[in-house]
Amino acid sequence: MSEVVIRRAEKADLPAIVAMLADDALGRAREKASMPLAQAYLDAFAAIDANQTQFLAVMTDGDDVIGTLQISFLPGLSLQGAWRGQIEAVRIAANRRGERLGQRLLEWAVERCRERGCKVVQLTTNKSRLDAHRFYERLGFKASHIGYKLEL
Repeated sequence: MSEVVIRRAEKADLPAIVAMLADDALGRAREKASMPLAQAYLDAFAAIDANQTQFLAVMTDGDDVIGTLQISFLPGLSLQGAWRGQIEAVRIAANRRGERLGQRLLEWAVERCRERGCKVVQLTTNKSRLDAHRFYERLGFKASHIGYKLEL
């Protein structure tokens, strides 16, 4: 095994990222991991990569992408003008789960938020992802709010 590294995602990482997003019951219903990738993924990557308040991260082991998440740094007026770190799309490759890589990735993301001056780190997870709920609670996250989404 090579050294596991967490870094900013590159365009070449997109097939592996999308494959991880599609690799569960919820993802299979909403993602299209077929090649070539849909232009929408390429456009989204370009927008994320160009925006200094966005950070799409990958965790790699040698040449293999084994994890990903996205951090959005959000300014706000509440909490005396506090910045928030919003973590989304946390995934670890199926063949690498159970190695505490998700914990390492989340701890890394929280530290990036701390470095950017965020006062709150927040995330959402689907109600059906009970294992994820336990995982986030074990890392100190509190299920303090109810989230709502409106698909457009």
